Formats: sequence, structure tokens, C-alpha cells
Amino acid sequence: MRPKLVLFGDSITEESFCDGGWGAALAHQFARSADVVLRGYSGYNTRWALRVAARAMEGAGDAPAAVTVFFGANDAALPDRSSWFQHVPLDEYQRNLRSIHSFLKERWPSAVVILITPPPIDEDGRLQYPYTDGPSGLPERTNESAGAFAKACVAVAKELGVPYIDLWTKMQQFPDWEKSFLRDGLHFTPRGNRVLFEEVVQALKGVGLSLESLPVDLPLFSDVDPKDPLKSFDN
Repeated sequence: MRPKLVLFGDSITEESFCDGGWGAALAHQFARSADVVLRGYSGYNTRWALRVAARAMEGAGDAPAAVTVFFGANDAALPDRSSWFQHVPLDEYQRNLRSIHSFLKERWPSAVVILITPPPIDEDGRLQYPYTDGPSGLPERTNESAGAFAKACVAVAKELGVPYIDLWTKMQQFPDWEKSFLRDGLHFTPRGNRVLFEEVVQALKGVGLSLESLPVDLPLFSDVDPKDPLKSFDN
């Protein structure tokens, strides 16, 4: 049976199967080796995700090989601006990540849980593409707040001893990351999706899940004997 990779997160996960999305790229990467299962919920924070986790994972089947947990962009929304209802205090965010990890490990003890930090925020982009009209004229998210939540996510990952992707730091290592990687100050462009895809591939490789380590599902076309094709499928 093919192993499964479950992607659990907010809108950046929900959108991951769009054209150029990081989830679609993973499905393509592991097309003959693993199934990618999407569990993305636009607008959700860790508080909401924890509440619905059991229902969200219904239908995901047997234990996946790995689960990515990618929340924090909405938790980091500022409590005194237009997306205040999505905000989760930093200490609760960390507790929720621990609880989500515990839930996943209790359900699937063999699954590897990979935490992903929220991405950086381009505040100018958020002003150009606001989710709602905020009376303050200020962005509902800031890069400073996202950075605090990213550091908190990394701290939880280290505490739990699980792999993590510090996307907030990684993206900012590139010039012009604000417009190159983020189409509206938060959600990804194709180039932004590519960055996360490559980071997830590396994280999976670090826990033994790669094209080199996973068996191919059924014989490759190149291995089919043209003189007796059906014999190739007998083993």
C-alpha cells in the first residue's frame, strides 16, 4: 500500500493544489510513490483546527507516513484590527500546536509530524489587498507579529523533537521576497509555493521519505517486457 502524506493547515494549504501550488508539486513529485491528502481550511487558526481535528481527519484512512501542520498566519492576526476574531494569543498558539501534535500521534503513532511556521508578511501587500475594510487604514497582520509566532512554532518543534520548517526566516533570505513570493502580502505566488515545496521535500527526506527511499507503485513502463508485457505484472 502506498504511504500517505497529509497536509493540514489554513488557506495556504487549502490553495496548495492550485496551479503551481506546493501540494500539487508534492503530488507530482511522489506520483508513483505516495498519495498526498489535502486537509486545508481557509481562515482557520490553531484554536479552530484543534476543535475540528478529529472530523478533519475522517476519511484520511490508515496511518500516513507524515503530516504537515501549517498554522499561525491567522493566529498572528492583530487583536485590535479587522481580523481580530482570528487572533490567538501566543501562549495559546503554542499549547494548541502541542495538542494538535498529541492528537495526531495518538491517532497515528508512527506518523511523522512536521511543523511549518507562518510565512513572513508583506504589510504593503496586505494594504493593497485587504480582507476587509479596516477603519484604521493599517494592515491586519504585520511581519513582526508573524515572526513572533514563527519563533514560537520553532520552539514547540524543538521541545517536541519533531522536524520543522522555518518558512518565515527562509523566505526573507531572498531579495524582493515581498512581491516575489507573496501575491497579496500573505498568500503565495508560484515562486513562493516553490520555496515551500522544496523545503517540504527536504524535511521529508530528512525522515527517510524520498523518491530514492520509497518503492515505485507497480512496474515502470521501462521495465515492461515488450515480448511478454503481462508477465511483468505477475510479481
